[in-house]
Amino acid sequence: MSELTLTVMRLGFLAVLWLFVIVAVQVIRSDLFGTRVTQRGSRRESGRPQQAARQAAPPPQRQQASGGRQRRNAPTKLVVTEGTLTGTTVALQGQTITLGRAHDSTIVLDDDYASSRHARIYPDRDGQWIVEDLGSTNGTYLDRTRLTTPTPIAPGAPIRIGKTVIELRK
Repeated sequence: MSELTLTVMRLGFLAVLWLFVIVAVQVIRSDLFGTRVTQRGSRRESGRPQQAARQAAPPPQRQQASGGRQRRNAPTKLVVTEGTLTGTTVALQGQTITLGRAHDSTIVLDDDYASSRHARIYPDRDGQWIVEDLGSTNGTYLDRTRLTTPTPIAPGAPIRIGKTVIELRK
């Protein structure tokens, strides 16, 4: 082989090696940044569900008041039964509830298996609650079944996101 070919191969190998190092540093940096956002959101989380419920309460209550039958059997709260937020309760008043690591989620999950925008829970027109996975990496599970489409939630059915389990209760 000529000296020129060897030099080009050495430079190419060096470029690939540096590219690998840069990508590895970016992955580590994004993991560290994601953790910081979660910690900030967890401190603010305790007051967040009540604020979100108060802001969104008036319009949905008017809608639910018109359908009296559905309101009697409908769940009234969302309870975290397992995970770091065990015992956290969010009143269901017709607002969409977002779940994930992002600091602006209704319930901020401090969980390595949760995505920034992991899932959302929202009421449909019939007063039934629907859970939808928002394209998360590790998935959202309803009664041990991975969600692929928006799915109605039965009261008491466990919704699992990583190590966190959430249930709708009356």
